[in-house]
Amino acid sequence: MKILLAGGTSMLAQALRPALAPFAEVLTAGRSGCDMELDLAWPAERMALPAGLDAVIHLGAHFGGQSFADMLAAEDVNVLGALKLADACVRAGVGQLVQVSSIFAALDQDSPFHNVYALSKRHGEELTQLYCRSAGLPLAIVRPAQMYGEGESFRRHQPFVYMLLDRAQRGEDIVLNGNHDAQRNYIHIADVAEVLARVVQQRVEGRYDCASLSNARFSEIAAAAIAAFGSAGTVRFDPSKPDTRDNAFASDDSLYQRIDYFPRISLTEGFAREAARRRALP
Repeated sequence: MKILLAGGTSMLAQALRPALAPFAEVLTAGRSGCDMELDLAWPAERMALPAGLDAVIHLGAHFGGQSFADMLAAEDVNVLGALKLADACVRAGVGQLVQVSSIFAALDQDSPFHNVYALSKRHGEELTQLYCRSAGLPLAIVRPAQMYGEGESFRRHQPFVYMLLDRAQRGEDIVLNGNHDAQRNYIHIADVAEVLARVVQQRVEGRYDCASLSNARFSEIAAAAIAAFGSAGTVRFDPSKPDTRDNAFASDDSLYQRIDYFPRISLTEGFAREAARRRALP
């Protein structure tokens, strides 16, 4: 197989390459540092993909923000960019498009975590589905939960997790706001990479969640960080601070059943890997 990773310098692209390597030739595309140049902000007519691609995995994303410029950019990249890439796939005769979205695309406007990133990801899904259906392009949409892994590059998008790891590494107590033990859903990036590799290899179509099958409470996440470093710190709550809201998701194993693979890396193991990486640093 020949597979192109659009957004080829992303963290997920780096994890995907070794997962795809046993059965595919992997090319990368992006604004810089890739095998070929590709910018989702380009006009549609400038987007040209090489012939002979069995699949394109779309990993590019704009994470948005609060300003008008940020909102405009998120819609331009996550919606129009996705549509232009799908059209480029059709023109190049690509066999399958895999669009990596986000589980946040399922959030409604009443959620405190609803933002332009979530909204634009949902818009991107719907527009790409509409176009691919009419164009006859096989499409899989995969919605990962919040991803973490080993290395400093994950800190930007998962500051809470890496704050816990930092405190555990220093042997400090971890103090959580409020009385409510809030829930989150995290999945290790290596599990997401294996899921995507199987989606491509098995030519899966449809839209699926890709999340941990159980949500984790803040106290459990903090305890896993402390255990990873063998810290003497404790976990406690500060009732003088406001409670943190849940951002949990219902368990859905339909994709895992279909591809015969379930996430294998627990928070305990994932954090232990990050602790080992830090201990190995000079």
